Amino acid sequence: MVHHISRRTFTRHAAYVAAGAALAPALALAQADGAVGRLVVGYPPGGTLDQTARRLTESWRTQGRAYLVDNRPGAAGRIANAQLKREKPDGSVLLCTHTSAMTIYPHVYASLAYDPAKDFKPVAMLASAACVIAVSSAVPPEVKTLADYVRWLKRTETGRTYASPAAGSLAQFLGYRFSQAAGVPLTHVAYRGSAPAVQDLLGGQIPAYIGFVGDFLQYLESGKLRLLAVTSERRSRFLKNVPTFAEQGFDTVTGLESYGVYAPAATPEKTVATLAEAMLTASRDSTLIAGLSQVGLEAAYLGPAEHTRLIATERERWKPVVAASGFKADE
Repeated sequence: MVHHISRRTFTRHAAYVAAGAALAPALALAQADGAVGRLVVGYPPGGTLDQTARRLTESWRTQGRAYLVDNRPGAAGRIANAQLKREKPDGSVLLCTHTSAMTIYPHVYASLAYDPAKDFKPVAMLASAACVIAVSSAVPPEVKTLADYVRWLKRTETGRTYASPAAGSLAQFLGYRFSQAAGVPLTHVAYRGSAPAVQDLLGGQIPAYIGFVGDFLQYLESGKLRLLAVTSERRSRFLKNVPTFAEQGFDTVTGLESYGVYAPAATPEKTVATLAEAMLTASRDSTLIAGLSQVGLEAAYLGPAEHTRLIATERERWKPVVAASGFKADE
């Protein structure tokens, strides 16, 4: 069982440094008709999703496609997502978002203003990222594996807490799956972004954090955290010495966050196919691949049909998990 509290409730007086400086506006890419399209992102500039979108538009520029990144932050991306269904279905306005918006959000928000299965048409998946569980100095130094961690959790009265970058996130429910498998009740602490959570982890103010690979890359040599496991089926190429959950006997704790592009549902198949082909070309762009690597993402292309199947499968996979957790997000 996992209890859920907000980060503000957990630590009202903790100070942290917000991360994510605004990046320069995306370059426009010239299209055949001279128009400039918009690639909408439901988060502020500087974050992983924003950087993914900007890398894509930069790659599209070399193909002669003109799109600007249009940041529409708010409500964990739901405002931007809902806006897309009202746009013209001609490929001029697209959405770049994480798969959780299509697979987990329908189960955690009682009044979602869009239906992922009816209002959007998946164009393609571009990248993916594994989650990682890390522990801080608040956890004894002899804890080096998941088995060590579970033994400690069963002994401690004060350390049964893990944080994630957001309420209703994939990381939250991966933590719930771990809690179930370990047989230890854990309290989930939701932060508003990864930066403050990682700062509190480095400072030992929280015992554990489940975040994305890119959250940890610059701190690997800090000596202030220990990475215990990754949620991918195979070890991350960024963290080759960190075993998977499955390797350590927790094969139900697997999952990746994917990043892709979506069009309004009525967009013609020919338009979607053209956009998907442009994304396939971008996924092979060495500059884009290097840029994604800087934030812990791996280029992972799936075309429209495969992307659609993945979303449907993941939506059904997480439905019983969310229900069993009892979690409902604040609207």
